[in-house]
Amino acid sequence: MKVVINGEPREVAEDATLAAVLTEFGVPERGVAVALDGAVVPRASWPGTELRPDAAIEVLTAVQGG
Repeated sequence: MKVVINGEPREVAEDATLAAVLTEFGVPERGVAVALDGAVVPRASWPGTELRPDAAIEVLTAVQGG
């Protein structure tokens, strides 16, 4: 099925979970926040969060600066 990760369409397995997709696309487990269809998903919920076709996943990385 098709999902959108950070604005890029991607093909994933029909039964994909959020955790599986993040691992497949090399997203680190630490230092990121993930939103699914506009709602932040706690890290502990990633393995049990099933995706729907056209789901919008946003991966946000904290950056230090000055």
